[in-house]
Order: sequence, then structure tokens, then C-alpha cells
Amino acid sequence: MSEVMHTLNVELGERSYPIYIGRDLVADATLLRQHLAGRQLVLISNETVAPLYAQALVKALGDQQRFTRIELPDGEQYKTLESLNTIFDQVMADGHNRSTTFVALGGGVVGDITGFAAACYQRGVDFLQVPTTLLAQVDSSVGGKTAVNHSLGKNMIGAFYQPRAVFIDLGTLRTLPDREFAAGLAEVIKYGLIVDAPFYAWLKANMSALLARDEQALAYAVERSCAIKADVVARDEREGGLRAILNLGHTFGHAIETRQGYGQWLHGEAVAAGMVMALALSAQRGWIEPAEVSTLVSLLEAAGLPTEAPDDMSSAEFVELMGRDKKVIDGQLRLILCRDIGNAEVVDDVSTAELTALISGSG
Repeated sequence: MSEVMHTLNVELGERSYPIYIGRDLVADATLLRQHLAGRQLVLISNETVAPLYAQALVKALGDQQRFTRIELPDGEQYKTLESLNTIFDQVMADGHNRSTTFVALGGGVVGDITGFAAACYQRGVDFLQVPTTLLAQVDSSVGGKTAVNHSLGKNMIGAFYQPRAVFIDLGTLRTLPDREFAAGLAEVIKYGLIVDAPFYAWLKANMSALLARDEQALAYAVERSCAIKADVVARDEREGGLRAILNLGHTFGHAIETRQGYGQWLHGEAVAAGMVMALALSAQRGWIEPAEVSTLVSLLEAAGLPTEAPDDMSSAEFVELMGRDKKVIDGQLRLILCRDIGNAEVVDDVSTAELTALISGSG
């Protein structure tokens, strides 16, 4: 029997939607069906997740007048326009119209591709998020950022497009590999760093419980992370200002992912190393104590995450790849730094010399 432990709302006026957090939600017919507008359905998953959860989800969603099931290859390297076209080819061949609902069952890659496909298909159809990785549950499934990657930059082709609902089934984390679980913890830690110092302190005290996948600890960490993101997104849906703080460590991290090749470093792993660099730059400016960088390194290491960029990645490569980031405006790079733990801000005055000194010193 399913149990909804927490329900949050992303407040966006007519585009508002609920986030459900609980147990066995993938099989909750009553909860899922109330968010279906019609009797056409496209279920998009990948070859790893679908064998585990697709059957229960399809049964819960009920009989459809028109149904298409799509399984994509698993991995960041498949978050491409080619995968997007695979979806369009099958959906169009099966005759889906504007009353269809796209359902994303999987991690961040599946969610991002599905959301972008829903935003584009017939100029926009409904979609639901059923995230099955910790990273997707606490970050990518909430907020409406959808995209695919390009060889020259991560998430460079996409749209802001909100889901109708997000169903976070904590039970799916039982089958998540340790490396993927750790990658999700990077985004959880990020929320404490940017706006919630008490949550950051709680994470330091409860990391062992999280790593043991204690249900109560996980429920709190997921709920708090989603609540923080929902609040930020409600105040700045399209990243005009405040929402950018959610990208702490991401500009450094995206440079690592692009340089190494998508899928070589998991997104959360790259973000972990990027957050250390962001805090080191904050310390370099005298905004935080160097001890805070060491504390973050210890916490990330306890979570099983990398804390340094690849040894063979030069400062010149970093600067070049960071210059292609989406957050560059009129040629000026914007980075997220910390004035203190729990107090992040967007800065646009970081010089190339400052970056070079940071990266050279951390290499």
C-alpha cells in the first residue's frame, strides 16, 4: 500500500503543481490517474529502470486509448537530439495528439529529455515526472528545466517547461547503485550550502544514516531539498536572478563533464568537485574561512564523492569551457559563490586571472 509522507507545491500560478514524496507511489493508481487529462499516454524510460518499475507504473496508470512505451539507452551520452527524435518518431507513428500525457520514469536524463519532448510535441503536451534516482528526486525533476546536450556544451538546447506533477517514490532508491546515490547527495549538500546552514549541519551529523539509506533520514533530506528548490523556483521560474544560486558548482562541473565526455563523470560527481572550487574561490576572496572548504571536502569524501577536478584538465581548458556556459551574459561569466555557509550569491566580476589562479592552485 502506498503512503504519501509529504506533499509540497511549486507555486507558479496556473502552472503550479504538487510534489508527492512517499512509498510505493509508482503503483498508486488513485494518485497517478488524477493527473491524467486524457486517455493517451507515452511512457518514456530507459533500459535499466524500465524492467524494474515500468510494469507497476503502467498498471497503475490504467488502460489507455492510445499507449506508447519508449525505452532509451541508459546514460548521459544519450541525452541528445537523436534520442529526442526517437521519441518523436514513435509518438507520431502511433498517432498521439495534444491530449496525450508524457510520463518520465527514470533519472535526470530521462526526465530532461521527456520534458523537452513534451514542450516541443505539438507545441506542448502534459507531462509527469516519476524520478527514480536521488539526484532527479531532489533536483532535476522539480523546476521545469528540460534540455538535451550538445558536443560543445551541456544542456544548451532546451526549454523551461513545468510538469503537471512529480511523484517521488523513495522505494526506488533501494535499487540505485551506490555511485548514483552518492551523485544525488552532491545536490542535497548544495541546498545546505546555498540557503540553509542548519540543513548543512544536519547533513554533516546524519551522513552515515543517509548512506545506510535510512528511510526517515532520506525522507527528510528529499523533502527539505525539494522545499528549498520549490521556493526558489516559485520566486524566479526562468532564472532571471535568484534561481541561479541553484547552480553552485555547476559551471565548473559542466566544464568537467564536457571535457571528459558525457557519462564519464556523473553530473553529481562533477558538481561535487565544482562546489569545492566555488568555495575555494569564495575563500580566495576572503568571504569564507578556508576551514569551510576543508569541511566541505570531508563531507563530500564521506559521501563517496570526488573533490578535485581531473588532473589533466588545464586552467586554459576550464576557462574556455566555462566561457560557453549558459550563464554567460554578454560575454561576462556569472558564478555562484558563498558569502557564508547558507548564503550564496551570483557574482559577475570574476576575472580570468582569478580563475586561473584558483584552478592552477587546485591542480
